[in-house]
This record gives sequence, C-alpha cells and structure tokens, in this order.
Amino acid sequence: MSLKEGITITGKAPSPLGAYSHAVKAGNFLFVSGQGARNADTGKEEGVELDASGKVLSYDIEVQTEWVIKNLKVVLEEAGLSLEDVVDMSVFLADMDDFAKYNGVYAKHFSFANPPARTTIQAARLPGKNFIEIKAIALCK
Repeated sequence: MSLKEGITITGKAPSPLGAYSHAVKAGNFLFVSGQGARNADTGKEEGVELDASGKVLSYDIEVQTEWVIKNLKVVLEEAGLSLEDVVDMSVFLADMDDFAKYNGVYAKHFSFANPPARTTIQAARLPGKNFIEIKAIALCK
C-alpha cells in the first residue's frame, strides 16, 4: 500500500513540463505543484505581450495571477477540494514591485473566514513566461 498518490490532470490543467505530478496526496494532505499562468488549451502563458521573436514586451500581473489561481483550482477540484481547503501557500513573484497588484487579485479569491497561511518571495527567474507561480498544500476531507 502506497502512502502517496500522484494526481496528473489531462485537458483541464496545463500539462507538466517535467517529471512531476500536478499534485501528490500524502496522508491527509494534497501537495500541489507550482502553478503558472499557462493556458491548458493554448499551451501559452496568459497576460504577456510578445514581440515577433517571442520576447516579452510587457506583462499584466493581475491577469497572470487570475490564471495561476484558475489552474490551482482545477488541480484542487480534481482531488475533490477547493481553495477553502488550502492551508499553506508559497507564492513566487518575479518582481516584488508586483506585490500590491497580485495581492489585490489574491484577496478576491481568499476572502473567506480562514484563509491559508502564505509566504511570498521574489524569485530571480520563473519558468516560461510566468511572472508569478503558486504552490499549495491542502487538507483533504
């Protein structure tokens, strides 16, 4: 009997770009891998404006935050959970100057009575064209 079970979602969440599961259930907890702003349908990060060569000209951290939370919700829902089941969040921002805008979007989704614990740090470089990534730990019902 395995103490952990990997959850990989097809079609609803962006496919993993490496050797990892969208989430792993271990005991009473679900550990959700870092989610970016990639659209599962297009395979491209939302909220970025690119030049002809694919270089980022600008990005909208609010749009990216909405997509990250959308992707997080898909993974949680696949496991029968919701944002209200999240007990801890780790948020990685490419630029801490984006904190106020990301925090405004985040607050809309986590305005319930007992939001999760949260740590936000600046990361030098995130994968792809992501300027935010969020990983979570949820308590399984």
